Amino acid sequence: MLKAHSSVTALLRTTGISIRPEVTTLRNVACMQHLLGAVRWKSQLRPAPLLTARPSRALIDEQISIQGRFLPPNCPVTVRAHMHSEEGDLWEAFSHYNTDENGVVNLTKDPSVGGSYFGCEPMGLFWALHPAPSAREGLRLRKRDVETPYVVQLSLWEGHMTSDQDTMDELAGCLAALSVERWYMAPHTRRVEIRQNGVVGTLFLPSGPGPFPAMVDLWGIGGGLNEYRSALFASKGIASLSLAYFGHKDIPGPPNQINVGDDYFRSAYNLLQDHQEVCGERIGLIGLSYGVYLVLHMATHIGLKPKCVIGINGPVGSNDKWPSMMSGSSLKAVDEHGNFTVKDMTMPYNIAKDNKIKIETLECPLLYILGEDDNNCASVESANEIEEVLRSAGKAQLFTRLSYPGAGHLIEPPYSPNTSVSLWRAKPKRIRAFWGGHPAPHAAAQEDAWKKMFDFMDCNLRR
Repeated sequence: MLKAHSSVTALLRTTGISIRPEVTTLRNVACMQHLLGAVRWKSQLRPAPLLTARPSRALIDEQISIQGRFLPPNCPVTVRAHMHSEEGDLWEAFSHYNTDENGVVNLTKDPSVGGSYFGCEPMGLFWALHPAPSAREGLRLRKRDVETPYVVQLSLWEGHMTSDQDTMDELAGCLAALSVERWYMAPHTRRVEIRQNGVVGTLFLPSGPGPFPAMVDLWGIGGGLNEYRSALFASKGIASLSLAYFGHKDIPGPPNQINVGDDYFRSAYNLLQDHQEVCGERIGLIGLSYGVYLVLHMATHIGLKPKCVIGINGPVGSNDKWPSMMSGSSLKAVDEHGNFTVKDMTMPYNIAKDNKIKIETLECPLLYILGEDDNNCASVESANEIEEVLRSAGKAQLFTRLSYPGAGHLIEPPYSPNTSVSLWRAKPKRIRAFWGGHPAPHAAAQEDAWKKMFDFMDCNLRR
């Protein structure tokens, strides 16, 4: 005890702290040793760098706050995000920051000075995700299993690093790391597979008691069944039926052409209308790309009475070339660079009058969202024609246009990375789909359009 007391006393004297000789109990010596440790930590050490993300588990369209603390003041750092897609491909983004005088970097308010994006972009690490240099060509990030999250790894690095430097050594220079979960489905949202009366789809229902307002959700000529937008709708309180109409194993007939007609879409709408947890008088339609033509057709030609329609970058009509175009075999759909695009085919003047939507018969509000850099569909020209026809019919008040410079064809939920070109078909010849869009303005368009789309649905489905 005397030896311990002597050691503690000598060390405390170096700090200017004195003790009385009579304080010699083991308990007091232990307290003094603890005090000595606190003094040394405070005078000589600094907390380890800390990276935080709040919330660490959120829906894909929700912002999170990312912050690095306990860093050297006014020093360069890199924040990196990386994740693996469901197919196993690596996607990543990184950005350069400089800490403030307190050794803090806050992505909510601090500007990026380099890397995958520039400026103050709180969610830049997510919308700027892109395939790693070693990844396969022509990737597009799409969620197939909405009941599992994307798990994104965030890490904080010393200095301004490039992507190549990051992959050289995963340990050197890494100051802190954590993972966040990005979900398309909120807890207690219900997913119900629909195989009824020939209808193929997935119904998503919000948590809690119904009945709920609802949407019928159609995608484009990629075919299959895409659920993630409907899952998000239900997570926000709107029931949604994601509907397949071609290119799905449960739909009979050749996979590369549309084998269903008006009866199919009428059955899908009626199925949703008759569901006990859906308010049958409060149903809207939403379509992307070719899905725009289909939802406009449903609203004007087959006797349905939706409360509203949302179209995202789609045509005003169809034509006889769609079946061959679906499989990418139409030479007119492939440009000189091997890019698959239907922009010329969807120009209103290239669509026969009999194949156009009779938009003048529309009886509900229409929100048309377009990217001015859409390189796949004649969206600007389609919007112009729709607006002109409705104006001539005395229905201008039904039309709302959201137009976004620099945005491409695939305007999706917020913070989703844009793909301007992706692989459309690998065999017998590699053909790429040319979507268009520039990362930052496309991301801004997705965020703004998503908010205004919900405002539109709230106004027309809930009131």
